[in-house]
Amino acid sequence: MGAAVLVQFGERQQSTRERRVMFKTRKTRPDLSPGERTFTSTDVAKIAQVSLRQLQWWDERKVVSPRHEGHKRIYLPNEVVEITVIAELRRKGFSLQKIRRVLRFLQREMGKRLGEVLSADGNLHLLTDGKSIYLEDQRDRIIDLLKNARQPMFLVCMSDQVKRLDEAPKKNPRSEVSGAKRMRAAV
Repeated sequence: MGAAVLVQFGERQQSTRERRVMFKTRKTRPDLSPGERTFTSTDVAKIAQVSLRQLQWWDERKVVSPRHEGHKRIYLPNEVVEITVIAELRRKGFSLQKIRRVLRFLQREMGKRLGEVLSADGNLHLLTDGKSIYLEDQRDRIIDLLKNARQPMFLVCMSDQVKRLDEAPKKNPRSEVSGAKRMRAAV
């Protein structure tokens, strides 16, 4: 792999127009492909070690917006990884504002690299101090970043977050026929 990715966040005033762009409405999404793995809120809560209410709150605030099927929230693997990173950073004391910055960075970078993380044996780490964000896969570079940091850095292993998905039990999707059989058996 190549060099680290760095994003710096400067302190500047936002115009009214820029502020409005931060709170976008839900995007229309293409239908799920039949074999695509999805996770329920209960699955995600167990994987990320957060409450169902926390997931609901993040959805209401558009921190992570899953698909909705009726009253159920359906999460894709990349959304679950984002939630585990959010939960990890919240446990380390990050504000939601700083987490939103990290999320924007992850959405830009992981859109390209999530497939690599899912299939690679290497470790990809997110390092941040709240202003600078690094996405690094080389141990020597990670150590250099930590040594040369001017303030405390937080480290989240993205590969570990992805491995949590593989450890989650996989469920077979229920078919309408099996649901109808259960209904008849219950009557």
